[in-house]
Amino acid sequence: MVTVVAFHAHPDDEVLLTGGTIARLAADGHRVIVVVACDGDVWAGPDQGRRLAELRASAAILGAGRVVHLGYADSGYGPVLFEDPPGRTRFARADIGEAAGKLAALLTEEHADLLLSYDPQGGYGHRDHVRVHQVGAQAAGLAGVRVVEATVPRELVARVARLLLVLRLLPRHRLDEMLGYGMPQSLITHRIDVRRHVAQKQAALAAHQTPVSGNGRSAKLFRLLVRSPLPVFRAVCGTEWFAEPGGRTGKLARGHAAVPDRQD
Repeated sequence: MVTVVAFHAHPDDEVLLTGGTIARLAADGHRVIVVVACDGDVWAGPDQGRRLAELRASAAILGAGRVVHLGYADSGYGPVLFEDPPGRTRFARADIGEAAGKLAALLTEEHADLLLSYDPQGGYGHRDHVRVHQVGAQAAGLAGVRVVEATVPRELVARVARLLLVLRLLPRHRLDEMLGYGMPQSLITHRIDVRRHVAQKQAALAAHQTPVSGNGRSAKLFRLLVRSPLPVFRAVCGTEWFAEPGGRTGKLARGHAAVPDRQD
């Protein structure tokens, strides 16, 4: 058995980026701890704590053994970074060394063997996601823990972006931005087949009722995923991707096979 820490920016990210991998690791008997930097309350409004409660429900469905919030507030998405809320710091303003120290202490406490973090652009450039990459890389170095970074193939994102444009779920001015998301296929080292765990993944996503019931394009996309027939959800969300710094391929954990995307 190994111990894996899945480090994410916000509640619901754990499902979208690594939900199937978490479920598969847990099913294989490994201990998984889900850590979020931010509380997710930008979505929840005055209902403070709701997003973390949804996260705990989601993590239980996936089989994670522990959920930890590092104590930061969401930074929001857009050109304006709002003032810090009372008693909390927005993650984009957090001192990287301080946050990495908190995460490294957890990695040491849990005797972690592996850290799941984000690629250098945080997948899609969200400032909290980019900070997850920065903090995760430093924490892994401090604790001496192997790190593997969640990502998506840039070529796949381009195809999905064009489909969303046709479905009017994506404004045209964001198409060029999306074409830079993720990482080129050639840099991806692990492609994880999670099709056997997509029912858990979809149920975990449904546990995040705040974004599912919200307004706007993101909420529409959440509802579309949650309400999709399982075969459709399996086709869309049955694979998860990771890039390991240094280009190492192979298994994420003992007994947990990975298919390298890179063909050497």
